[in-house]
Amino acid sequence: MERTQTIAGHGPIGQIAWLTEDLDRAIDQWRLLAGVGPWIVYRNVTLDGLYRGAPATIRIDVGLAYQGETQIELIAPHGAGPSPYHDDDGRVRVGMHHVAWLVDDITAAAADAAAAGLAPVFSAESGGGATRVAYFEAPGEPAILLELIEATPMIREGFAAGTAAARDWDGSNPVTIFDFAA
Repeated sequence: MERTQTIAGHGPIGQIAWLTEDLDRAIDQWRLLAGVGPWIVYRNVTLDGLYRGAPATIRIDVGLAYQGETQIELIAPHGAGPSPYHDDDGRVRVGMHHVAWLVDDITAAAADAAAAGLAPVFSAESGGGATRVAYFEAPGEPAILLELIEATPMIREGFAAGTAAARDWDGSNPVTIFDFAA
């Protein structure tokens, strides 16, 4: 079997993400149909970075929950692009979007991904550098992106708290919202 480009050397997939045009409806579907929760929602998150080499500021709403130790991320982008969340016509790329790995050193991991032949799509930070991410695509396979998330202590603590909350969740208080525009 031929080996393809990979960034899987960074351990198990930590996150699976979907794009939606209606975050609240998507959360309700995951909660009611799959029993996933509780959800933490971050509204009006701003990502500053580079999209396909050009400066980009992108605003999104994000819902996070856990199934076991895997984070389920739902993203509802604002606007019409250009961004990794929109197609060439400016429509949201609804559906499965990316899988992600937590990495200790995003700069080194991104260099390794590029050296393995993966093409950089988007790199950004949020919260004044509190969160740093990088998306890549495999040549000829642009449908699903591969993401690296810098595993700062805050990110690791969030994953640990989320997995514990999901494990102990009794169905009450299904959604907690933080709005960065408020």
